[in-house]
Amino acid sequence: MPTVETTTWIDAPLDRVYAIAKDNDSFPEYMKDLQSLTIVERDGARVVSDWVGVVTAFGVKVRWRQEDVWDDEARTCRFRQLQGDYDAMSGEWRFREEAGGTRFESTLDYTYTVPGLGPLVGKVLHGLVTKNLEATLEAIKTRAEGR
Repeated sequence: MPTVETTTWIDAPLDRVYAIAKDNDSFPEYMKDLQSLTIVERDGARVVSDWVGVVTAFGVKVRWRQEDVWDDEARTCRFRQLQGDYDAMSGEWRFREEAGGTRFESTLDYTYTVPGLGPLVGKVLHGLVTKNLEATLEAIKTRAEGR
């Protein structure tokens, strides 16, 4: 299962960054590769939502239902696909104070099989997943910094 790890430093307080990340139903307003996100269920720290992402390079939509479990004390979010286009997908977001701002780290494990296509497509897909995750962190950074 491929893993993507990304990190960024954000010039904004931890509480602000964490609140923006937790407000995922507003993501489609400022994340260009996310067509829609619909909250299906909220139960305390657990949020279930339906996502539709767009892979613009291929004109393809990727759909999945995701469970997020937020830990406000640890400032983390563990997430996993419940159903959808990935064979498997899970990960974690971590937030911590650093150098007068916030360090935002993300880990994503995924499996996505394209029937009939080999390892070359896997490498291309890994690059796309990495760019998408970097864009997600950058979008939250931009919003938190007020740009």
